[in-house]
Amino acid sequence: MKFAMILAAGEGRRMRPLTDATPKPLINVAGKTLLERHIEGLVSAGFTDLVINASYLADQVAAFCSDGRRWGCRIHLSVEETPLETAGGIRKALPLLKEDVFAVVNGDVFTDFPLARLQDQALGYDLAHLVMVPNPTHHPDGDFGLGGGRIVTRESDKATFSGLSVMSHRLFDDLESDFAPLRPLFDKAIASNRISGELWSGVWSDVGTPQRLSELEFLLSCEAKEGT
Repeated sequence: MKFAMILAAGEGRRMRPLTDATPKPLINVAGKTLLERHIEGLVSAGFTDLVINASYLADQVAAFCSDGRRWGCRIHLSVEETPLETAGGIRKALPLLKEDVFAVVNGDVFTDFPLARLQDQALGYDLAHLVMVPNPTHHPDGDFGLGGGRIVTRESDKATFSGLSVMSHRLFDDLESDFAPLRPLFDKAIASNRISGELWSGVWSDVGTPQRLSELEFLLSCEAKEGT
């Protein structure tokens, strides 16, 4: 697997005023943008072709990424004139994702998950593989059940979807609308037992609000001090 997609089209309304003039993936976390962290991590993991979607302040994302040469990869930009939601944005980018199976990383998460594990993930009959995390305080009810390496429909003991995954083009075969979220596609595939999953208990943060950004930077500063 050589292709990965970074989702960077969101407006980041909850991050205002930080996103008034800056797209959320270009916000700095401990001196480096979230987007650059993902690019570097994916390239280090062996991904050579990155597709990045952009809509809000897309010109800034395009200028920052260029062709990807400075990171040693090829970057292909998928511009959405109007944000298409997650599933719609991925489907629009499918012609650029020239392998049936590809990795997907949400542009607004921070994690130390080893991205090479996504590259090694084979789907077979499955339509997706999701990396799950323990429920954070701001999302205590979780998203999906996880058991025996499968994403399941149970209502108890749910974990939270981390925004890291491997997907197949086939997941989007029945998508009819250009504007569509991922959750209904996941729910349908889960009902057919066609999504695998794993739990990651390492560092993970959904950098969705200024408060969470401050908390993450405080955590990273503490870790840096402990390491000196």
